[in-house]
Amino acid sequence: MKQTSETYDLECFDLAKNFGPVRAVKDVSFEIPSGSFFSILGPSGCGKTTLMRMIAGFEDPTAGEIKIKGKSVLGVPPNRRNVKMVFQHLALFPMMNVYENIAYGLRCAGFDKDHINRKVHDVLERIALPDVAEREIHQLSGGQKQRIAIARCMVLDPDVLLLDEPLGALDLKLREAMKIELKLLQHQFNTTFIYITHDQSEALVMSDNVAIMNQGKFEQIGTPQDLYHRPQTAFVASFVGDSNRWSGTVRSGDKTGGKVETDQGLMMSFSTGKGQTIRDGDKVDIFVRPEFIKTVRRTKSKAKTAGTDNQMDGTIDSLLFNGANSRVLVRTESGELVESDVVLTGDNDLKPGEEVSMVWSSRQAMCFSRGEQA
Repeated sequence: MKQTSETYDLECFDLAKNFGPVRAVKDVSFEIPSGSFFSILGPSGCGKTTLMRMIAGFEDPTAGEIKIKGKSVLGVPPNRRNVKMVFQHLALFPMMNVYENIAYGLRCAGFDKDHINRKVHDVLERIALPDVAEREIHQLSGGQKQRIAIARCMVLDPDVLLLDEPLGALDLKLREAMKIELKLLQHQFNTTFIYITHDQSEALVMSDNVAIMNQGKFEQIGTPQDLYHRPQTAFVASFVGDSNRWSGTVRSGDKTGGKVETDQGLMMSFSTGKGQTIRDGDKVDIFVRPEFIKTVRRTKSKAKTAGTDNQMDGTIDSLLFNGANSRVLVRTESGELVESDVVLTGDNDLKPGEEVSMVWSSRQAMCFSRGEQA
């Protein structure tokens, strides 16, 4: 059953933004259920920050509608929307201590001292930093600063919290830890988080749903699992996760699958997705993820491995060690470099220079007509 407007914290309908002749956002529509973690993922310059600024009220849309809790906010200034924002560089006040930073918005809103004190200490407990109220900002770690920036917003009980690449300035190890922390904080407050990022790992790990944005429009909205395993466009297939890519022409195709002759002259089987039809003669791109390709030492007979739809032979060019999940780069007989994930145990591992066969199922080959690409 379709949700009513009251169950959505944010709704955008046919939202567009032009800067002169440049159309930065193109007729974007989406709805975010209450209490969810929603990410907007896309490359730099795709329009995601412009979209966030329109939601926050810092930019007026050229066209379209924005509703928060079922009410239109068009023409409503930022300070009168119950939306708060965490910026990439956090924008904490260095001349104020932690308590004063968190209390600032409450003081501006005119709350009395007892109410402010209770709210500040409550939010510090909820972010698991009850003992830092008197610390100066420069005395905090990077992760603590992140939590204080969120607490400063959450103490005002916003309907929606916007986060504009807040982990971008952190080192890799701290970023990994903060991905988990942000997800836990979102559950703790049960507030709708809208997270802007170009880092797919951040979006996939933390989000209930993700919108993939490209050239001002949404390519697909779905769960992280849907985007990874069931991409609807070539852009999504190439942007989310790692993939090997081949271009070619369909030699036989229908609504269930078919065969493609690649530009290198190889024949490759594929299966089509739900509602997708690939026809004879279509120019297509095929994507196969490295983890779906099984790489084995080549047999002397070079016979096709039984039970497989696709097989490609080659020589290991190099090996990228990354613990349990490592990767081999295989130079095929037609000169392409193909990536395949392998488990290295230290015993009888594959080595550079060895001749190998790579095999995968047609179900694991994602095929898209060139017309479906942005």
